[in-house]
Amino acid sequence: MGVLRFSRKQLCIPYAVFLLCFVAAPLLVIIYYAFTNGEGQFTLGNLTGFFTSPYTIGTLAYSFAIAVVTTCVCLLLAYPIAYILARSKWKSRAVIVVMFVMPMWINFTLRITALKEILTLIEGNLAFHPFLNTIIGMTYDFLPFMILPMYTTLLKLDKSLLEAAADLGASPFQVFCKVTLPLSVPGIISGVVMVFLPSMTNYVVLDMLYNSTYIMGSLIGSFFSAYDWHNGSMIALILLLIILVFTLVTDRYAEEDTGNRGGALL
Repeated sequence: MGVLRFSRKQLCIPYAVFLLCFVAAPLLVIIYYAFTNGEGQFTLGNLTGFFTSPYTIGTLAYSFAIAVVTTCVCLLLAYPIAYILARSKWKSRAVIVVMFVMPMWINFTLRITALKEILTLIEGNLAFHPFLNTIIGMTYDFLPFMILPMYTTLLKLDKSLLEAAADLGASPFQVFCKVTLPLSVPGIISGVVMVFLPSMTNYVVLDMLYNSTYIMGSLIGSFFSAYDWHNGSMIALILLLIILVFTLVTDRYAEEDTGNRGGALL
């Protein structure tokens, strides 16, 4: 029997079809609606309307504030956890890591519902602290996404560099600040990207915690629910561009940081 052989171009066909159907085609539809009006005519009114409306700008600012605060809280909580787990010599370390990651495997609705009941018992009425409850919900949802990349990066650190710094007289604090922290920057950047971007759009947490405020995701959903495809598509396109710029900036910073550290080590 002959062995089937496929060229690289043939193996790429399924991926090309997938990208065309589920990435390129929806993006073209969004672009079309974003730059047309109800009569199908080209217009920039949807674009100017976004930047001239206090409502949309306020929603963007509120979404950005939630994303920044959530990312900072996740970072402050996740880095010590990842550092302790990576440096520990516990035999059950893998089990502990799984316990932190386990919420990712549980149904999202079930987790947020359980959190809502706990917050209700503590606060009574969730409407009194909408911003705080949103941060708590977002942190609870995205904390594993911050822990995992930092834990992986810290686990792979070259321990000989840490030992060399200690042999040269550096204190444990100096070793952490001048060796461990700079070398863990790629993991930090990965975690920041994985938390910051969805925090701007995940309006389900707000809805389930009875938060009446809007973020970008809920604003887009409200326009589509009202069959206003044009303004909804423009907001989705602007949000996509913001995400793209943020991703490019963080990738560029990560590459420059890697190059600087490589040169310093040489």
